[in-house]
Amino acid sequence: MEKPSGVQLTVYNQNFALIKEVRGLTLDKGINFVSVPDVAATIQPDTVAIKSLLSPNAFVVREQNYQYDLINPATILNKSIGKRVLVRRFNGGTFQVAEGTLLSSEGGVVIQTADGVLLNPSGEIQVLELPGGLVSRPTLVWKLESAKSGAGRAEISYLANQITWKADYVAVIDAKDERVDITGWVTLSNNSGATYENASLNLMAGDVNRISGNRYRDGAVGAVFSSASMKAEPQFAEKSLFEYHLYTLKDKTTVKNRETKQISLLAASDVPVQKQFIYDGRKGWWGPWRIASYRPGESYDASTNKKVNVFVELMNSKQNNLGMPLPKGIVRVYKSEEGSNQHFIGEDSIDHTPKDEKIRLYLGDAFDIVGEHARINFRRIDTRTVEETFRITLRNHKDSPVTVTAIEHLVSDWSITQSSHKYYKKDASTVEIPVTIPKDGEVQITYTARTHW
Repeated sequence: MEKPSGVQLTVYNQNFALIKEVRGLTLDKGINFVSVPDVAATIQPDTVAIKSLLSPNAFVVREQNYQYDLINPATILNKSIGKRVLVRRFNGGTFQVAEGTLLSSEGGVVIQTADGVLLNPSGEIQVLELPGGLVSRPTLVWKLESAKSGAGRAEISYLANQITWKADYVAVIDAKDERVDITGWVTLSNNSGATYENASLNLMAGDVNRISGNRYRDGAVGAVFSSASMKAEPQFAEKSLFEYHLYTLKDKTTVKNRETKQISLLAASDVPVQKQFIYDGRKGWWGPWRIASYRPGESYDASTNKKVNVFVELMNSKQNNLGMPLPKGIVRVYKSEEGSNQHFIGEDSIDHTPKDEKIRLYLGDAFDIVGEHARINFRRIDTRTVEETFRITLRNHKDSPVTVTAIEHLVSDWSITQSSHKYYKKDASTVEIPVTIPKDGEVQITYTARTHW
């Protein structure tokens, strides 16, 4: 079979790929044996398919074999058991040759000679003939039956592992924390054991179900940093495919074995962004409530979280100079200051994000904003009802006012009977209380909640 004249590579971000090749072949009438010796070493043999591109009935596949018993010292020795071998070595400055029969190569070499048995002899072991059945590289072999003689073209397709891709993003926030420039990069890693020359490259984004999968082994190459003044031109065209998204590279590319390749995915400028301060004073305390036998009371967790989290939020919309489905990946965020200096300020991961959806990134904790959380009153109304009063203290040590949203977690059948500030019910167990704290100032929030279970 000829070398491939067309290669299509569809890579999934779950550490596998679909490879399609178009190859020319010449068949004689009757039974033919056709081999392809340059397939991926990580091929999944049960996914291989071959079909004629000229006529669906040009040939019939009678048998398909995947040969992967590769030529190497270990396999040569294993297949030479019981055969005559030579041991070549230097002894006292002279070259000596011993002849014998190879008895074993498992766990060490054992050779029977006329003078005795050699165990792991030093020097070189020479086999007198190469054992049959070995191949230099993984090979597909078909037994095809053709109705007539002639030349044609066939498409070969199969799945292979150890080839994957991921997305990385670089976001640069302006000095006022109001706008951000975003560049996206694709990192493609190929450890499949094959090189794909001049291939049409497709990247599939989405959670494709597989019965058995392989985890992606992250490479050492990180995101390429691209500042607002050095944007990379996007090279992928995006479209929907079933319930996933397909990104097609506009130009063909060669993906070499054991290669990590990076290609620009997107570039967006002047994207509106909003900085948010979030205080969750009782992170994780409400876990025991998930246990049916748990009851509130003296066992209340009095620990308090003092950290105020910093988030940035943006909308993935065309109006905001984005608006394309974004593959999951890590977003690394940098801060611009006057003089064109930029500093790394945090990173977060995003899931596959459709257009017109919000992206929220956790970057770290605020240095100059501190929170405290305390329960200041507890009253048991009956065996299944309690009333609690909480105080949230937020202090701002910055030289400008800030808005902080306090997050409170309430469980079971609850109601807030009194609150010092306006609150918003986010869901069945979460309340948000936004407050503005003056510069070098403090705000105290108190509320009373009644819980019944």
